[in-house]
Amino acid sequence: MSHHTVADFDFDLPQELIAQHPAPERSASRLLDGRTLPATERVFRELPGLLEPGDLLVFNDTRVIRARLHGAKDTGGSVEALVERVLPGTEDGRHEVWAHLRASKSPRAGQTVHFHNAAGERFPAEVLGRCGPENGLFHLRLPGDALALLEQFGHVPLPPYITHADDEDDARRYQTVFARVPGAVAAPTAALHFDEGVLAALEARGVRRASVTLHVGAGTFQPVRVESIADHRMHSEWFEVPQATVDAIAETRAHGGRVIAVGTTTLRSLESAALGTPDRLPRAGARDTDIFITPGFDFRVVDRLVTNFHLPRSTLMMLVSAFAGFDAIRTLYADAIARKMRFFSYGDAMLLQRAASEVNSADPSVNNAVSR
Repeated sequence: MSHHTVADFDFDLPQELIAQHPAPERSASRLLDGRTLPATERVFRELPGLLEPGDLLVFNDTRVIRARLHGAKDTGGSVEALVERVLPGTEDGRHEVWAHLRASKSPRAGQTVHFHNAAGERFPAEVLGRCGPENGLFHLRLPGDALALLEQFGHVPLPPYITHADDEDDARRYQTVFARVPGAVAAPTAALHFDEGVLAALEARGVRRASVTLHVGAGTFQPVRVESIADHRMHSEWFEVPQATVDAIAETRAHGGRVIAVGTTTLRSLESAALGTPDRLPRAGARDTDIFITPGFDFRVVDRLVTNFHLPRSTLMMLVSAFAGFDAIRTLYADAIARKMRFFSYGDAMLLQRAASEVNSADPSVNNAVSR
């Protein structure tokens, strides 16, 4: 494992730099070009000019669901739920979900929770029991299609550091323009900066596009509560890498192009799927991953990364430090704060270059990733 402690990934961030709303235009956000130091500040719509014909951009095409629900137990106590995962439907048409529940007293198996919307409409959910990692989630059975019920009754699951209630602007902007597969409870935020104009400019530039799907879970916002990185248990998320994306990566590599991951979720998908592969290509298929990327990780697929600025002491700070280099990230974050760039989900972005690998195949730190 990495020799760093969690405190090494801490930094002081002025509260006013936490973006509460997106930029008026998606591609008008700022972009810190950190491929070399000192970094250069740009506007995000300039990104196509920073790439070369034959490069491949890989996006996460997950779609954010209205995962936050409000309701009450059958005993009367209020409940707030955040659906973490929608499970496959059953033969009788009911659907089941795993969810975080917040209540003064946790409901027990067999109890019913009644969720409601602003119009006063309600639906019942049966508590089947505890589930998930360390039994930290609740298994709920819903009376109909889960996605349809969430669309009718749910709220946009804004991150905990965004202080306003969700509105219709959030429903539009906390979603990528190419969102396709519903299932995420948090947006792949680096992709929020792309609009039709940027996508058209990328195509005109000869930059190719491919996609993966990773349903981002609420665990992406969880702080690391242990001091030793080795003691941290990473949350698990479902992802899929299509064969077409694997083929596009192989072709890009064969012609000398670069693979650019749009967001840490895309990078985690590609690197998870490539763990242990002799050709250093991802393998197509769908599965769960709890990959934990820290300095010393042997990156197999991704050459560049488009990403937003991340929470202090977070696993994503560790990931970008592993990718671009610990000292480089410290410098870039200090630069971004000095420039008063906007942080987190609705904030600005960075373009990072993978640091020269210092990993030796005999180094045990290459094993600091787990994928199931």
